[in-house]
Amino acid sequence: MLKIQLQRPAVPSGLKWFIPFMVILLLAGQSCRVSYSFTGASISPNVKTVSISYLPNNAGLVVPTLSRTVTDALRDYFTSQTNLNLVERNGDLNLDGAITQYAVQPVAIQGNETAALNRLTITVTMKFSNKTDTKQNWEQTFSRYQDYSSSFNLSTVQEGLIKDITDQLVQDIFNKAVVNW
Repeated sequence: MLKIQLQRPAVPSGLKWFIPFMVILLLAGQSCRVSYSFTGASISPNVKTVSISYLPNNAGLVVPTLSRTVTDALRDYFTSQTNLNLVERNGDLNLDGAITQYAVQPVAIQGNETAALNRLTITVTMKFSNKTDTKQNWEQTFSRYQDYSSSFNLSTVQEGLIKDITDQLVQDIFNKAVVNW
C-alpha cells in the first residue's frame, strides 16, 4: 500500500509573527488619539493649524535678511513636515520668538595670536503654546553655530553659514514643539 504524505511549506519565523502584529497594529491605530508622521512628530488630531509669527532681529549685529530667512524656514518646515495649515495668528499651535544674538567670535587661536577659525553663532528665543494641551507650552532659547576659516571674509561665507545654522535651529525648534521625545 502506497502512503502519500503532504507537507505544509515551512513559513519563515519572522513572517509568522508579522501578520498578527500588523492586525494588532491596525486595530490599535483605530483608537489612537495621536497621529504620527515619518518625521517623528506626534500631533493630536484636534490640532489643525499653526501660527508662526515673524521673528524680529533683536541682536546687536543685524543682518537685514536674517529675520525673513529664519521665519520663512520655520514656516516652510512646519508646513512640509506636518498636515497643519499655516494661519496668520491664533493657530492651535503658536510659535512666537525673536533672534537675540548674531555674533562672530575667534576660536582656535594660533601662536601668532591670530584666529585660525571664526565662529558664527545665531541664537533665537522661542515661545510655544498649544491651545489643545497647555501642559506642552514652553519658552526656550536655541543657539547654533558654524566655524569657518579666518582666511575667508565673513561676507563671502555668510549666506551659506546662515542657511546651515538656520536649518539646525529650525530642526531643534520643530523637535521641541511637536516631536516630544
